[in-house]
Amino acid sequence: MSKIHLMDEILANKIAAGEVVEKCVSVVKELVENSIDAKASIIKVELKDAGTQLIKVTDNGIGMDEEDSLMAFQRHATSKIIDESDLYRISTLGFRGEALPSIASVSNVTLKTCSKNIGTIVNISGGKVLSVTKGDARIGTIIEIKNLFYNTPARLKHIKSLYSELANITEYMNKIAFSHPNIKFTLTNNDNKILETDGRGDLLKTIKDIYGLEVAKKMYKVKSNLDDYEIEGYISYPSVNRSNKNHMITIVNGRVVKNYDLNRTINDSYHSYKPDNRYPIVVLKINVDPSLIDVNIHPTKMDIKFSKMNELLDEISTMIKNTIGTKNLIPKVTAPVVEKKHYEQFVLDFNKKEEVYEQELFVNEDLTIKEEVEDEKKELEAMYPVGIVHGTYIICQNELGMYLIDQHAAKERINYEIYKEKLGNPKKDSLPLLFPITIEYPSNEFIILKENFEFIRSLNIDINEFGINSIIIKSHPTWLPKGHEEEAIKKILDLIINIEKNFTIEKFNEKLATTLACKMSIKANTNITIEEMERLISDLRKCDNPYNCPHGRPTIIFYSTYELEKLFKRSGFENLV
Repeated sequence: MSKIHLMDEILANKIAAGEVVEKCVSVVKELVENSIDAKASIIKVELKDAGTQLIKVTDNGIGMDEEDSLMAFQRHATSKIIDESDLYRISTLGFRGEALPSIASVSNVTLKTCSKNIGTIVNISGGKVLSVTKGDARIGTIIEIKNLFYNTPARLKHIKSLYSELANITEYMNKIAFSHPNIKFTLTNNDNKILETDGRGDLLKTIKDIYGLEVAKKMYKVKSNLDDYEIEGYISYPSVNRSNKNHMITIVNGRVVKNYDLNRTINDSYHSYKPDNRYPIVVLKINVDPSLIDVNIHPTKMDIKFSKMNELLDEISTMIKNTIGTKNLIPKVTAPVVEKKHYEQFVLDFNKKEEVYEQELFVNEDLTIKEEVEDEKKELEAMYPVGIVHGTYIICQNELGMYLIDQHAAKERINYEIYKEKLGNPKKDSLPLLFPITIEYPSNEFIILKENFEFIRSLNIDINEFGINSIIIKSHPTWLPKGHEEEAIKKILDLIINIEKNFTIEKFNEKLATTLACKMSIKANTNITIEEMERLISDLRKCDNPYNCPHGRPTIIFYSTYELEKLFKRSGFENLV
């Protein structure tokens, strides 16, 4: 008797659901993408208990007739591709024909749809069609998914908290709204509105709807063209960043994708303009001929392969660096805005020495978004030091206002650029060590160092084997920080060991320059003279990027005279008292 047999369709769909329908957000994603492919301009997503009890998606797309509405729940049934050649020119979000039958196999589904004069209502439970009836002649589709995973308890048990499920759905809806700003999206959970966009096609307005006005005001517009790629979107000021990578959003032909190389390139382009453990807010839309990409490498269709990937990455990196590098990035302190109609109450409160006005009287600026662009990058204004606070922050002034300079961060930037230049243009000068340095390493680390002896010697470090798993250093380059030579050499060797897997000269030079810059910089709580302050400011003005230390922290903060007057309630105040 044969042991091999064909699985029935419902069982096969349940197995497929394990890949396609991992959690509630997977269902929302598949249904919303179907609505987009159906040319909808309005899409509403309603949830009950973060989608565990109900996911309802309503659209005004082209809808389906009765035959198509039943065929849609058949495995591998699709309107998106016809033959093999279509697989290499996919322009729709969905195409595999797996999502609806997989979802229907693990839930209760009600589909209401209409494409012409007569609508259709289909009820399905656990993959079995229960009824097909006539419905309203409302053009578009409404699909309800109830009791998700009710017949697969193991999968239901692995659903995280309702908060986590809702957060995942919200994140997806935000990203799909960025990819289609011409569609009006609404998301509610238990009748509470979470997201609403206006669908007018303005990407910056969509950024405002999701991130708020203050972030939208601090975005640069970017655009670039290659022979095969068109790139446009918005990137945040370096000072606007987040603690995770989820806010670097890349959209390819309208599809939100996750690509490690794209995200790494975007983040690396901000290097030394922001802290390494912070990530920018970026929305990049990439348009490309569908034949040059492959979206059919995973059932979720989130990953993607590119032809001519290196050209694309180089262009994105150049575009971001050129945009940031031409801007004046000195953070400006902005005082709260007080409307004129509130001044009278403000004066009364002031005279009574009450501190109740801070929250009530300060109001936001007009919510109209204007695409703010900072001043073009130019040499730092002349500024004159007048003192120091806590041995850390240098106070400067000029006719424009007041500047605060973090002396350690400023010196780090100066040293970083010096060491980058020395590492990029090494000289043969070296100094012998009075007492040679010997270091013993574990065998695996010693092997890595031994493989890189020639490179280490190119840095003018005289290195050789010295017994089993040991090395000896007899001389070093002249530019190592005085008093820290041994420590610096050990740092160099540790860097070579730690970045061995992805070792490049550029990466090594970058990390070493950052490390040495920190070692040579003025420490916090160190008082310096006015002459030393002037010399520090002069050296900072010569830097390519005087605005940030190598770790991305700001070196300078600016208070304009006007903002100082507002902070001290002097601006306009004299007209009232």
